[in-house]
Amino acid sequence: MNRQLSGVRKKSLLEMLGPVPDVDPDRYGEGGPVSALESRVAQLLGTEAALFVPTGTMAQQIALRCWADRTHNPIVAMHPLAHPLNHEDDALTVLSGLRPIKVRNSEVGTCPEPFGTLLVEVPDREAGFVLPTWDELTSIVDLARERDAVVHLDGARLWESTFGLGKPLEEIAGLFDSVYVSFYKSLEGISGAALAGTQDFVDQARVWRHRYGGMLFQQWPAALSALHGLDTVLPRLGAYVEHAKVVAGAMGLPEPHTHQFALHLPGDPARLTEVSGKFLGGFWRDGQLAKTEITVAGPALEWTADEVREAWEEFQSLL
Repeated sequence: MNRQLSGVRKKSLLEMLGPVPDVDPDRYGEGGPVSALESRVAQLLGTEAALFVPTGTMAQQIALRCWADRTHNPIVAMHPLAHPLNHEDDALTVLSGLRPIKVRNSEVGTCPEPFGTLLVEVPDREAGFVLPTWDELTSIVDLARERDAVVHLDGARLWESTFGLGKPLEEIAGLFDSVYVSFYKSLEGISGAALAGTQDFVDQARVWRHRYGGMLFQQWPAALSALHGLDTVLPRLGAYVEHAKVVAGAMGLPEPHTHQFALHLPGDPARLTEVSGKFLGGFWRDGQLAKTEITVAGPALEWTADEVREAWEEFQSLL
């Protein structure tokens, strides 16, 4: 089949937006589309302010550094599968002098170390884009608050989590002291992220953004693409999430929590990638199994359950 199950980001700015709008560019992150994007994100999340940051890794570093300064505690608790522990080359320790500790959700209330900040990732990407229930999420936050800790949300994929949690963006964000969201993962933007919270938190984060080298001279193209994603992709995420259930069901897999889910199979990743072609994308080694992550986006809506089932059976027959 020549249709792709998941979207591929190959659009240029002109293809996404048409002729570039006649806008005043930002200057070192101030004004223009960047300021407009910050206001839009703060409004969507129900926070006092938001700050554009070039990368999610930088955004997380900034947030946790700010909270360490305020709590006078360098210990940051997070799940063993959290992004800073697995994909940031120990940046928390090397750059910020913070001490991340591994704390599972069930251990937040009993952890023997007095952490100052708890990082919660929603959804848990490494676990297969899994969401907690709303009661589980509020319980985790409450347990951290009882320990006088602040709570930061790694919400890189928050946009599509509202459907599984059954709550609007502002109610989810309202649980936390600060929130990070991504513009390129689900919203298909060029790059960039935002930190949201109170005005004084964002003012402090702005200083740290400069210290981390994130105050680029102009970032309006990324901001324009993010605004475009909020206008055109965000309203479609609900349809993606619903169709992901159709796709997973046709493959005989459990119902996913978002429009993304992980698939583990035995075998050689290179061989599985070769056989799957455009259907499942690339596999990589994950422990004793091969792994791929399936994203159900715009192109996938063209696939019926029968077509997915047929392609899945053909794929399996070739193994």
